[in-house]
Amino acid sequence: MKRLFLFLIALGLIPLGQAAKPNVVILFTDDQGTIDANCYGSTDLVTPNIDKLAETGVRFTQAYAHTVCCPARAALLTGRHPQRGGVVHWTQGDMNSAKGINMALEEVTLAEALKPAGYRTALYGKWHLGAHRDYGPKKQGFDEFYGIRDGFIDNYNHYFLHGTGFHDLYEGTTPVKAPGLYFPELMVKRALKFIDENKERPFFLYVPFNIPHYPEQALRRHEALYKDMKDPARRSYGAIMTTTDFYIGQVIDRLEKNGLRENTIVIFMSDNGHSEETGNRIRVDKHKSGYPKDHFYGASGGGATGKWIGQKGTFLEGGIRVPAIISYPAKLPKGEVRGQVITAMDWFPTVLDLCGVNQPADAPKLDGHNLRPIIESSDAKSTYKTLHFAWGNKWAVREGTGN
Repeated sequence: MKRLFLFLIALGLIPLGQAAKPNVVILFTDDQGTIDANCYGSTDLVTPNIDKLAETGVRFTQAYAHTVCCPARAALLTGRHPQRGGVVHWTQGDMNSAKGINMALEEVTLAEALKPAGYRTALYGKWHLGAHRDYGPKKQGFDEFYGIRDGFIDNYNHYFLHGTGFHDLYEGTTPVKAPGLYFPELMVKRALKFIDENKERPFFLYVPFNIPHYPEQALRRHEALYKDMKDPARRSYGAIMTTTDFYIGQVIDRLEKNGLRENTIVIFMSDNGHSEETGNRIRVDKHKSGYPKDHFYGASGGGATGKWIGQKGTFLEGGIRVPAIISYPAKLPKGEVRGQVITAMDWFPTVLDLCGVNQPADAPKLDGHNLRPIIESSDAKSTYKTLHFAWGNKWAVREGTGN
């Protein structure tokens, strides 16, 4: 098939631009601390795959997402401030509950922008922009969706654990029962299969991990790497961070195996800072997950922010400043660092530019900015003088170029 495709290009029957369209892979981690990768200065973590992305791309030191999961995901996928699409508080969690907050269908996602240009689109992992069956990934441009419609689950029984709990693992809107199977493994297997099946055509693969978010259920072989670490919180967090890095590596390795790495735009980012939600326990008898009352499922609080203060849920630097990397070996610089201010909203216009795709004519106006000038030159100016954040009844403004 590949030889036939190249032959048709040579004959001019398939435009060269179409053949050269890059693939797009977004790896979005969950509750990863501001400096929690070796390439960001951590010396006690094992993160070879994130570090490899930095070596083959551009690493940003002033990247901002949001203070918690939902608004960060809205900003990433729409290129707009989350409140524009109604993501102003926690979105609906249980697909089978009464309709709550769901991101407005009028919002145009990156999947909806790329799909008309011939891209096959898929989301494997965590949605968290409203679980109602009339909303969700397959209503917003994704051809395939497998994963969590809400915010987090136990990785083995696939139940949301706050309150009385509910099952949350779906293929589209169809419940999936797979007790005992490790969710990060399940979602990444689907991502690898998607890469294999679409290697002859351009694709957009969104892989929003549910880790290192609590419950910190790392693979045992990664727990063993930290057995001598004295701080129990950092030991637990370090293990789940290495498990996260391991699965990132699985995706990158599959791109390489299929000869796709050079022409694939890989974006890596966290949704917010590390979690200090260390008191989470089952509070009721007969919890739907089967766990007993007082079962602990909270965070260890072991993430790191370096010289900054704050954590997930705050508008301090440690809550909103996150690691971020873009790697596109065929066309972008490698092994470079940029200190300009960027945000999660900027990936939307940047990806469209790199893919040669126009924003849909009827799409809402973007708040994000094309990062290509900054990526290509350390002397380019950031387009932001101020950053604005809002969540619930709280808001914050960040001003200045920072450091």
